[in-house]
Amino acid sequence: MQITRFFLVRHALVEPSARAVVYGSMDVALCDLALRQEAASYRWLAARLPEGARWVVTPLSRTRATAAAIFAAGHAEAPLEVEADLAEQHLGEWQGLSHERFATMLRHPPHPFWPHAAEEKPPGGEAFAEVVARVTATLERLVDETPGRDIVIVAHGGSIRAAIAQAMDLTPHQALIFSIRNLSLTRIERHGSDWRVAAVNEEPFTLPIAG
Repeated sequence: MQITRFFLVRHALVEPSARAVVYGSMDVALCDLALRQEAASYRWLAARLPEGARWVVTPLSRTRATAAAIFAAGHAEAPLEVEADLAEQHLGEWQGLSHERFATMLRHPPHPFWPHAAEEKPPGGEAFAEVVARVTATLERLVDETPGRDIVIVAHGGSIRAAIAQAMDLTPHQALIFSIRNLSLTRIERHGSDWRVAAVNEEPFTLPIAG
C-alpha cells in the first residue's frame, strides 16, 4: 500500500498592524521581530521536515517567507509550488475591519472557539465549508499526482483545519474547534483510500504523551 504523507506547517506570526484587523486572505507580511525570536522553531522544522519532499505554498507571501526561513535554518532548499486553493478563508468585504467592527457584521452566532460560525459567508467572500471543499479537492489531487511521496505544505490556520476536517470526516463546525498555532506542524497521511491523523500542533517543546 502506498502512503502519502502531508506535513502541514502554519506560517509564522504576522506583523502587529495586521493582527489588529481581520485579515483573512489579505497578503500581509510576517513580523520581523518574531522571525528573529523564533529561530529555534525554524531549526526544529528544518530538522523535522523530510528531505526530498514536494513543497507547496499558497499565493500569500507569508507562506513563502516562512518556507524561506525554514530553508535558511538548515533544510535543503526545494522548489515551491503555489496552490491557490490552499489559501486562507476569503472574508470578502469584511477583510481589513477591526475585530470589534467585524463582530457587529455577523449574521450568525460566532463559533465558541472562532470569531465567526462555519456557515458565516461574508459579502463577496466564502464560508468555511467552501474552504473545506477546495482544500479537500486539492489534497486529493496532490495524492493522485504524487502517490507514496512526502508533501510539505506551508499554509494557514483555516486551510490546515480544513485538511483535518477531510482526514477525520468532520463537519466544518467541528473542524473549527482545533487551535492551529503559528509554526506548528500537523501531519496527516493517506493510506490507500483511508486517511490517518499522525499529529496536530507539533512544536519544538511538545511533550510526548505517556502510556
